[in-house]
Amino acid sequence: MSVNSTLKPEDFQTQNLLLIPEYVILRQDAIKNYAILVSDGRFTDVGPERELINRYPDKKQIQLPGKIIMPGFIDAHHHLTQSFGKALAFGEPSEIFRRIWVPLERHLDQELVYLAGKLAALESLRGGFTTVVDAGTRAEVKLDPLVQAVSEAGIRCVLGLICNDKVGEQKPSDILKQAEKHLYRWPDDGLIHPSLAISIPEVASDDMLYAVASLCKEAGVVFQTHVNEHLAAVERSLVERGLRPLEHLYSIDALHSHTLIAHATLLTSHELSLLKDTDTAVAYNPVATQWKGNATAPAMLMHEMGIRFGIGTDSTRSDGFRLVDAAEATQRIAFGLGSGDFSTGGGWPWLDHATTGGAEAISLSDITGEIAKGKAADFLIVDIDVPEFHPSRDIIWELTRYGNKDQIEAVFVAGQLRLWHGWPTDWDGKALMREVSQRVNEAIDQAPIQKIHPSSTEHHRLYQAFLDNKRKK
Repeated sequence: MSVNSTLKPEDFQTQNLLLIPEYVILRQDAIKNYAILVSDGRFTDVGPERELINRYPDKKQIQLPGKIIMPGFIDAHHHLTQSFGKALAFGEPSEIFRRIWVPLERHLDQELVYLAGKLAALESLRGGFTTVVDAGTRAEVKLDPLVQAVSEAGIRCVLGLICNDKVGEQKPSDILKQAEKHLYRWPDDGLIHPSLAISIPEVASDDMLYAVASLCKEAGVVFQTHVNEHLAAVERSLVERGLRPLEHLYSIDALHSHTLIAHATLLTSHELSLLKDTDTAVAYNPVATQWKGNATAPAMLMHEMGIRFGIGTDSTRSDGFRLVDAAEATQRIAFGLGSGDFSTGGGWPWLDHATTGGAEAISLSDITGEIAKGKAADFLIVDIDVPEFHPSRDIIWELTRYGNKDQIEAVFVAGQLRLWHGWPTDWDGKALMREVSQRVNEAIDQAPIQKIHPSSTEHHRLYQAFLDNKRKK
């Protein structure tokens, strides 16, 4: 059966779909005249259109002219319970986690954790993300409300459990018991994937850092920590240990193929060698660099060196296409301009590291990240029958630079349609927004947040007052 008329969400409500788009984005290229069979939540066949039509005459065919099917974006670094505080971070100096994020998250009760997490998941899905890596919440509640939120939203989530032992009153032995329980709580074929996290190395003892990193290595899951993000943290580590944070992790054997370093913006050549030699992965967060960072991670150099990395939002702006644009543009401005590098990778690396390469960085490459037989059917249907893509001569680079989330017509996770034209198909996104609006001020007002930079309106007023005063003089 072929569906050629205007499509509706119910057209995709079946366990077996033969999808025939204009292009399929594979890792090596954008391929025309290809088809995809989705069955029971997985890609069960991918190949030339005519071959699949002949092979599966009884499957429901959906023709998608003017559309691309591509892997869903992977957000390699997120903070799901920070969604209430978006604009609070604007214009703020470094290490805002001390003045904004930790105070805010610690004043979230179970209901607010649920609402913040579901709002973040909705934003992510709207931006084309089918997988998010949560670095661990500082909310002093169990993770159950966050698990409920992302599960209801239908997004794949690497869920971090923070294991800091130099803050708070928990005994190290109790922390490790919770960590082991967390690692084996969810089935392998579900949407929740466990991870352990240390916020930054200085808030954990060496014994805890080593133990948590080792537990993750044994379980084959990601160990997460923020490293070499801000100059102040690098200097504190040098004063305390005589080692930079990444060097410190290496000295205690906490760097390995399941370690995911968030940010890594301040790296020496020696530290780049450590990442390469230990096969440690990095979450490159270009928008965070633009908005609130001290420096830019040398992602292009990492790419050339074969250092694995994904691209993350750091809970700034959940928009996959704008993220890959920022990833390329930040490298071009920070490194390409000075050396006359007009290509800065040739377009394709940024889309790759936001999808397939991102899955490799977060230890989920066996499950997701590409359109390939046997992988989970986490994908997007993207409309390219728009002026920005006509004429089209280099579809991969065009997606990196011209792609926009309003072109995302459908978001699928594990073969299920999660969003249609930006909104959930099986729950009320608008109702969630109304509920958040009713509760968000309460959460912010109760938290001891210290904001330094004024709002844009207040900044404008102060600027105008300065000009008026100057004229009077």
